[in-house]
Amino acid sequence: MIESSAFAGKRFAVLGLARSGLATVASLHASGAQVTAWDRRPGPREEVSGMAAIGDPLEIDLAGFDGIVVSPGVPLNTHPLTARARAAGVPLIGDIELFAMARTSLPAHKVVGITGTNGKSTTTALVHHLFESAGVAARMGGNIGLPILAQEPLPEGGVYVLELSSYQIDLTHSLECDAAALTNVTPDHLDRYDGFDAYAASKARLFAMQRADQFAVFGCEDNATRAIYQTELARRDAGRVARADTATLAARQRGWIGLKGPHNLQNAAIARQIALELGLGEEQIEAGLAGFRGLPHRMEILGTFGGVTFINDSKATNPASTAPALGAYPRNAKPHIHWIVGGLPKGDNLDDCAPGFPNVAAAYTIGEAGPHFADLLEPQMPVQRCEMLCEAVTRALAVAKEDDVIMLSPACASFDQFKDYEARGEAFRQIVEGLTGGTSVPFDFAGRSAA
Repeated sequence: MIESSAFAGKRFAVLGLARSGLATVASLHASGAQVTAWDRRPGPREEVSGMAAIGDPLEIDLAGFDGIVVSPGVPLNTHPLTARARAAGVPLIGDIELFAMARTSLPAHKVVGITGTNGKSTTTALVHHLFESAGVAARMGGNIGLPILAQEPLPEGGVYVLELSSYQIDLTHSLECDAAALTNVTPDHLDRYDGFDAYAASKARLFAMQRADQFAVFGCEDNATRAIYQTELARRDAGRVARADTATLAARQRGWIGLKGPHNLQNAAIARQIALELGLGEEQIEAGLAGFRGLPHRMEILGTFGGVTFINDSKATNPASTAPALGAYPRNAKPHIHWIVGGLPKGDNLDDCAPGFPNVAAAYTIGEAGPHFADLLEPQMPVQRCEMLCEAVTRALAVAKEDDVIMLSPACASFDQFKDYEARGEAFRQIVEGLTGGTSVPFDFAGRSAA
């Protein structure tokens, strides 16, 4: 784990003892800090009892604390702790801010921060992969993988690659990323913000924390991202702000197994520009792009059966993230995508997906949004009202032809029928394996060729 003299002798309260909270308590305790911890569940409280005093920040005296470390899941806009901490003059921070505080005590390194509504996980994993495949020591954390404080410090010259949600950025105040990226900003998580502008402003803070001589790259496909780009362009040194250069890479994309579609071309362009900024060469980058296999539940190729390709895009939890999936497998001759769509809706329309409708052979609607989505889509394409995921996959497989694609890209949250998008994606994987016999699929179920 990461330990730091920056924490020694200081007092911190930790609210929320899931993975990042447990890692935070362990790191602070090992670093010589005084820790008070709380979780509603008794099990996690017992787990940290040897490292921390047990106390609820809503009840204890907060005077003298250096910070209250809260889980990103705590809604700062409605939680009573926000006002209580403000009254006590104690900052609310997250584990990423603790990492920022610890940096001066770590071996010399670089930090990459990546945010955006869609694409940030793939871009983060891709940047991490590029450095590792080039032989550069790297760690991946933040909103992906293991909590960063739980990981061993990198040796000198290493690169920390952090995926940062808006919630994590809200709890971070001093992280100066050597390179940072914004993939896009589209409406999401608006229950936590006073409108879309406030949500976009949260994303913009990642770049405001950087110095004028540090590097940032932007997707610039939407108005909010372009506005943040323009703000940073005005305040930075020359050459320190860039737009994603997709044109340079477009001709190479055909050879990338795990990076299909225009959205992944942008992700790759952003990753390439970060890698170049931090010292990798073009040959190293191209080898890394060709070898990247993608992430589970994000345009994940499960395999083929009878010439039909199965795509698990369960992470597409809003229409804006489904839109590029429908455009990633174009056919000039005929519609060919059997699209499984629905779940717990985040909006009342599928307008963002409309450019991909000509590629859809049929839609199979599921979940709470199913009836409404069916009404929207029936004037545009054949629709089968299925309700359950298993029924949708079964019906799609019964009619799909060779060279067709059966794609789960729900454009909805999963919570009406599944614990999370990962559980939904795993269910899809298991249904596909069951219906096809698994062994008949000429790809293993990580999307790699079995040959």
